[in-house]
Amino acid sequence: MIQTSPLPRVLSTNLAAPVPYQTRTQKITGINKVAQPFIEVFTPGPHYGDGSGVAGDTIGDTKHHGGQHKAVYAYAREELDYWGAHLSQNFPDGYFGENLTTEGITWAEVRINQRIKVGTAVLEVSVPRSPCRTFATWLNQRGWVKTFTARGDAGAYMRVITAGTVSPGDTVEFLDAPAHGVTLGTAFAAAMGDKQAARAVAEANCYPPFYQSKVEKLAGITS
Repeated sequence: MIQTSPLPRVLSTNLAAPVPYQTRTQKITGINKVAQPFIEVFTPGPHYGDGSGVAGDTIGDTKHHGGQHKAVYAYAREELDYWGAHLSQNFPDGYFGENLTTEGITWAEVRINQRIKVGTAVLEVSVPRSPCRTFATWLNQRGWVKTFTARGDAGAYMRVITAGTVSPGDTVEFLDAPAHGVTLGTAFAAAMGDKQAARAVAEANCYPPFYQSKVEKLAGITS
């Protein structure tokens, strides 16, 4: 089941409060998100460097984040609580970089291209998050990429289908599910190197061309 409570909802809407992150190409990171009374979502351009789909948000690593397929990021409060218990820390809403902290949704079980209505916006699940060095540095956890990957639930990046406003307390309505059975959990496993999962994603042909070609390469499929 996708829903783990009767009324899945948004607990918190979050924007970046940038913090320093000094590399050759990056001086800040927007992973530190803090709660706001609401967020406005819109469709950015198609490329990573085209920015966030959340008005006023900040992206430090424009080489790998942003653009229409990574416009909005959602993560479950239940997963924050899991990691809080596992790491003996208290993680506030937004701490994992999510724009939407949700309750009652197991994102790993949601299908790629599933549309949801939330607030006045319509969003569409696009791709899972891939944990990176910035994420590990932010949490100050050695081996974090491997640890996070083993859990299997990376949250959801989403496209903006209909621009609008999302506020804490808004319910999340799941619209008609895609016919294929590829979930975010399967897609995440594929992105992290699982060839069987990559083949399942590739054969479903549920990704836009750029991501489809990447997953076909991971699966060893050549045209």
